[in-house]
Amino acid sequence: MLCQICNKRAATVHYTKIVNGEMEELHLCEECALVNQELEFDTTFSFHKLLTGLIDSLQSEPIKEETFNTTCPSCGLSYSEFKQTGKFGCPKCYDTFKIKLHPLFKGIHGHDEHIGKIPKGASQDIITKKEIGRLKEELERLVAREAFEEAAIVRDKINELEKKLDG
Repeated sequence: MLCQICNKRAATVHYTKIVNGEMEELHLCEECALVNQELEFDTTFSFHKLLTGLIDSLQSEPIKEETFNTTCPSCGLSYSEFKQTGKFGCPKCYDTFKIKLHPLFKGIHGHDEHIGKIPKGASQDIITKKEIGRLKEELERLVAREAFEEAAIVRDKINELEKKLDG
């Protein structure tokens, strides 16, 4: 297919625009696409643009003005500056902007807490310790729910795994 503008070179850019249900297609060569005012090409990949784009798309509710104007007490970075650059000024920024970061992390990772991975070939001790940690959290939930019979079973599993670690 030839470029629809110059009719000389092969069309390598295929652009589809839908406005009010009306679809318009444009097939251009690379040279014509670069000078076309309707198309904007930014050939450099920018992680901060990706991050700030995700921030905008994952916001569940509009940002309150006071959150947007929040600044980090340690480095002075404002939330609006963070949104523009996608970079924090210091480690305290994580705590300062925490309320707006949780939806972002949840959207990217599927959860908002760091779970981590166990590398292939890791020792069985690491896997066992991770399982003990998970069971202890489950035990706390069961005790809080007053499901003592289930909690006793989980407690026994924990004791079994701890003996396995020690022995």
